[in-house]
Amino acid sequence: MPDFNMRPDKNPMPAQDPNVRNKNFKEVTLGYTVEQAIDEAKRCLNCKTRPCQAHCPVQINIPEFIAEIVNGDFEAAYKVITESSSLPAVCGRVCPQESQCEMKCTRGVKGESVAIGRLERFVADYHNQHSTEKPVVPAPNGHKVAVIGSGPSGLACASDLAKKGYKVNIYEALHTEGGVLAYGIPEFRLPKAIVKKEVEGLKDMGVEIDTDVIIGKTITIDELFDEFGFESVFIGSGAGLPRFMNIPGESLNGVYSANEFLTRINLMKAYLDESTTPIMHPKKAVIVGGGNVAMDAARSAKRLGADVTIVYRRSMEELPARKEEVEHAMEEGIKFELLNNPVEIVGEDGWVKAVKCQAMELGEPDASGRRSPVEIEGKFNEFEADCFIVAIGTSPNPLIKNTTAGLEVTKRGGLVADENGATTREGVFAGGDAVTGAATVIKAMGAGKVAAKAIDEYIQNKEN
Repeated sequence: MPDFNMRPDKNPMPAQDPNVRNKNFKEVTLGYTVEQAIDEAKRCLNCKTRPCQAHCPVQINIPEFIAEIVNGDFEAAYKVITESSSLPAVCGRVCPQESQCEMKCTRGVKGESVAIGRLERFVADYHNQHSTEKPVVPAPNGHKVAVIGSGPSGLACASDLAKKGYKVNIYEALHTEGGVLAYGIPEFRLPKAIVKKEVEGLKDMGVEIDTDVIIGKTITIDELFDEFGFESVFIGSGAGLPRFMNIPGESLNGVYSANEFLTRINLMKAYLDESTTPIMHPKKAVIVGGGNVAMDAARSAKRLGADVTIVYRRSMEELPARKEEVEHAMEEGIKFELLNNPVEIVGEDGWVKAVKCQAMELGEPDASGRRSPVEIEGKFNEFEADCFIVAIGTSPNPLIKNTTAGLEVTKRGGLVADENGATTREGVFAGGDAVTGAATVIKAMGAGKVAAKAIDEYIQNKEN
C-alpha cells in the first residue's frame, strides 16, 4: 500500500517573525526543508482524474512532480515542472494556487489541500541551489521572432519559441529584465535574485534581451518587421499605466500611484541608505485598494517605518487579495478600515494631511457576484496621513497601439486578440496584461505559451 500521509492539514510554511520581518525587506517565507517537502508530498493521493492539473493555467503535471518528491528525486521533479513552466521559482512564490490548482485538490474536500505551490517552490529552489547543468540549446530553425516585454507572458513565450529553435529577441523598456516581476512585486515576496536566475536560464538558451528599448519610441513594430527582419512579434508589454481616483487633492505632495511607489522600492532599491532614488518614508500611510498590489504597497510602507492603514470600499469577504497576503499584512500590524471609500485628500502647505472617506454599506451583488458598495448618506470618516497610495488597478499603456497601424483595442485599452493571441494585425500576437488588463503571473504565462504555439504554426504555415 502506498505510504500516504493522511494528516488533514498542510505542513506550515516556516517564516520570519512578523515583528522582525516588518522592519526588513528579506523574504518573509523561508521554504520547506527536504523532510517537510517529502512529508507534504506524501499527502498527495495521485488522483487519476488530476483535477489540480486541469486548473493550472500552464498545465503542469502536478501529481507526477509530487511523486518524484516522494521518491526523493528533486531534479526529476524539476524536469517535470519545466516541461510546462519556464518560471517555477517565481510561480511557487506568487501564484494564487488557492484559487487554481489547490482549489480543486481532492485532499481539500475534507481538510486542507496539498501545498502544491510550496512544493513547486521547494523543487525550484533545490534545483537552483544544487544544479550546475546548463539548458540544452536547440538547433536553430532559421526563423526570428521579436518579443516585447520581459514580464511573465514575454518570458514564457520566448522560452517556448527558443525550445523550438527560434532566434528570439526580447525588448524591455526598463533597465532591468523581468517586467512586473522586477518592478511590481516586493523583495520580501519575490527576491530579485530569483527573477535574475530564471532570466539567466533563458539567456543560456540563446534568447537575447535588449533593455532600455521602448517600442513605439526607440523602435516601432513596423521597423521590427521591415528593418530587423522579424517574422512575427509578440506583445507582452503588461498593464503599467496606473489609474487614479480623480478626487480633490490627488496633486498634493505625498500622493503616489502604487506603481511608482513599488517601482522606486523594488527596482531602484529606494529603501537602501545608499540608493540614489528618493522615496518618502511616511509616518502615517493610507493605501486605497484591496488587491495584491495594495497589500504589497502597504507592507512596503510598513517596512519604511509607517503606521499603515488600508481603506477598501467593500468588506473583508470581498477583498480580492490572496488570503496569505492579507494574513501576512495583519500579522505585520497593518490596519484595515473596510467599507470606506476615499472622496478627498485633505492637504496642508501642499502636503497630504488626512484622507476623507465616504462610509459605505453592502447592497446587492454586482455582475461579478460581489455585493455592490452603497454610500451611507451623510456619514464620513477621516484618517490622518502624510502619504496616500492609490492601488485601484492599472491599464495597458497606449503607446504601442498609438504607433502601430492595424491594432484594435478594447474600451479598457487592452489589445484585441483571439484565443490564440492573434491580434487584428497579421503576424502580431499578444497576451497577458496587455490584453486582459492586470491579472496573475501564471495566467500571463499561460497566454504567452498559447501565443508561442500559434506563432510557430503561423510561421511554419507561411513557409509552406
